[in-house]
Amino acid sequence: MSNKPWQDRMRILVIDDEPALREAYARVFREEDAATPGAELAAELFGASDATPEPAQHFAVTFAAQGEEGIGQVESALLDGTPFKVAFIDVRMPPGIDGRETARRIRAADPDINIVIVSGYSDHSVLDIARVAGPADKLFYIAKPFAPEEVRHMARALAARWDHDTQQIGLLREKLVELAASEARARQIASHDALTGALNRNAFQEELTLRLEREGAGLILALIDLDRFKLVNDSFGHGAGDELLMRVHDALLRQAPRDAALARLGGDEFGVLFTAATLDEGLDACRRLVEATTGTFSVYGHSIQISASCGVVDCASHPGRDATDLMRYADLALFAAKRGESEPVRRFDQTLDASHQLRQQIEAGLGQAIELGELALHYQPIVEREGLTITGYEALLRWTSREHGPVSPAVFIPIAEESALIHDLGDWVVRQAFADARDWPDKLVSINFSPRQFSRPDFAARLAAQAARFGIDPARIQIEITETALFQSTDHAREVLAELRDQGFKVALDDFGTGYSTMFNLKNFAVDCIKVDRSFVSGIGHDNQSTAIINAIAYLARGLGLTIVAEGVESEEQYRMLRLAGCSHMQGFLFGKAEPPGHFDSVPLGRPASSSAA
Repeated sequence: MSNKPWQDRMRILVIDDEPALREAYARVFREEDAATPGAELAAELFGASDATPEPAQHFAVTFAAQGEEGIGQVESALLDGTPFKVAFIDVRMPPGIDGRETARRIRAADPDINIVIVSGYSDHSVLDIARVAGPADKLFYIAKPFAPEEVRHMARALAARWDHDTQQIGLLREKLVELAASEARARQIASHDALTGALNRNAFQEELTLRLEREGAGLILALIDLDRFKLVNDSFGHGAGDELLMRVHDALLRQAPRDAALARLGGDEFGVLFTAATLDEGLDACRRLVEATTGTFSVYGHSIQISASCGVVDCASHPGRDATDLMRYADLALFAAKRGESEPVRRFDQTLDASHQLRQQIEAGLGQAIELGELALHYQPIVEREGLTITGYEALLRWTSREHGPVSPAVFIPIAEESALIHDLGDWVVRQAFADARDWPDKLVSINFSPRQFSRPDFAARLAAQAARFGIDPARIQIEITETALFQSTDHAREVLAELRDQGFKVALDDFGTGYSTMFNLKNFAVDCIKVDRSFVSGIGHDNQSTAIINAIAYLARGLGLTIVAEGVESEEQYRMLRLAGCSHMQGFLFGKAEPPGHFDSVPLGRPASSSAA
């Protein structure tokens, strides 16, 4: 039973200008009647319920002689937290406003109230009243003269319906609060490092962008990297390495200036962003940060000696440069500091910036890479969770330049995306992947596309033409796109996704959870698969939140009939936990690294490929 006394009474409002009719209503609601007929009518009108019947309720009737008075009663009841469940409204009530206007204003004030129009005749049609006082399922009619039982049973049925709807709305609100909390945890995980709780690289770069716009002057960017950290993992194990990273994070947090933003950018690299009155003050602060992370740390009974290097950028000295440029400058300064033998803190200057020349060389080399045959596709297996059978491969582009040797995709892909070269590279990747797919007639081939490629007007048509040319069933090709591609133009994205699905291609949403999407708007786009970002997977062994979020994503995927692929699986522990969470497919070094096409012909299906990934 409710703990609110007003909910145990049927709050009824009667608005009628005739005193005799108001007295008739009073007699109707004073008369005793069994609860059963009303319950039967409620079941007939609104569906049977298996719930245990509530204790009998009694009518609490309020009368108003004019529409304005009745509207005031509704507004006062809402303010008091004791809303009416049903309002009986006469249509003609001279000299005040009529029943139509009264119903309109009551509906505007209280969307949940059930309105019953009572009249022998009316100046307004049923549709006319419904337009202003609907929805139709909360608007009812009784003709005068009315039978007492009709009014009484209608009131009971509508009050019961109001109780049911209110209860369901309350439950829905609770679920929405729970979902919002889950999404907040997801955003926390997507923007924070799972091990230390510090900002991750994406969040740190966003913070840098915000501070450049807000502050600019005096802003210092520092990147700090531990020296020879790999020896710690090799000598004492990854558990000790993780513990050391947490100790270093805590030391940086204690030493960092008050306004500092601290991030773990990956591995043993940290970023610190703060303001300083002068450059010298900023450099002194960076030296103190390095000193705080240099020395002997006791970890699991071991004394571990470490040191650190720091690359520093005085942001005000580089006006017009964005966060990406400044991070690159800091990387160059850090690299120079690690190569130096004396000063562990190095400030960026233009003598370190060979990046512009390198960029030009990379762009020029990419323009010839296809013609010179320097490009290749490697494939990383995607396995199903039970038998670890390889069900498909993700195609990953590799470039071995005659001039520069192997060039990381993290270097040349962003350069290609900023020029028209991304289309040439993308077309080559599609042709090569389709050609390779002919050798795997029972496997899915997943191909990555950038937002710029996805925005081409003929994107879907080009893919369909290549599938026809190579004789590939589109159902064996999965198109991987990021959330950025979807949200740059949602209308275009929906059209392209629908066209791809109509042609038979599968669509995967890559890096799920790291960008704009939420669990709510997955249903708005025609996708077949979501690929859980490695930032969620990497945290599985460190905190309960990562496990909870992956469980929620897996549950959502099953509910929507989607395949879910967990990326970056590197340990048996991660595999076991992801399997228990319900991830249908997995991908990562535990099952195999990216290799040329012929490599996997010799790997038995259904066997963990961790040995081959070493």
